[in-house]
Amino acid sequence: MLTQLRHDPRTIALIVIVPSLLLVLLRYALDRRLRSFDSVGPPLVGIFPLISMFLVTSITMLRERRSGTLERLMTMPLAKFDLLAGYGEAFALVAIVQALVVGVVAFGVLGLTAAHGVALVLALAVLNALLGTALGLFLSAFATTEFQAVQFLPAFVFPQLLLCGLLVPRDQMALPLRAAARVLPMTYAYDALARSATRAPLTGALTLDVLVLAVLMAAGVILGAATLRRRNP
Repeated sequence: MLTQLRHDPRTIALIVIVPSLLLVLLRYALDRRLRSFDSVGPPLVGIFPLISMFLVTSITMLRERRSGTLERLMTMPLAKFDLLAGYGEAFALVAIVQALVVGVVAFGVLGLTAAHGVALVLALAVLNALLGTALGLFLSAFATTEFQAVQFLPAFVFPQLLLCGLLVPRDQMALPLRAAARVLPMTYAYDALARSATRAPLTGALTLDVLVLAVLMAAGVILGAATLRRRNP
């Protein structure tokens, strides 16, 4: 998997370069409102990797399923979870590199600041990138073409982006939307990153957010393994 990515410069650009360019665009769009950039910047350092890793992982895994690579690998004495965990480890390495590059650009080049330190934001960005990878591994099973895999972005990710609290505080939303936001992964990703950017003392709420993200990440890999079939239709 890593060898395939190494020979695919467009995918590498999507993974490593695009999130950083989006942050640069945001920085200069808020050129006269740097306080706003310091407020929304840290959450986006983690959310951009989540989105891009979700997209790349779902499309790449769909190719593996459709090409028969997974079927051939499953003829070996490997458990489904072990097989998918191997893919997950490869994507995890990419996710870590992506999150670190985005963090270096944001904090080292664009001058972004975080009240509780850069290390916390980078750790949360890596966790969110891994969550995007796990969700992509799982949801790739429900697509039969790359076009369908891409459609998961507006169908699954964009509603979370609208409801997580980044654009509008959740306490100002209608009650049904607030209830829906509580069960969406990006809500906890945003909350953890937003807490790292504020000067308020860190509490057990951050620990809870991290635990929820870790559970969702493990669930994504487990459910993804459950969707593996010995033979594709």
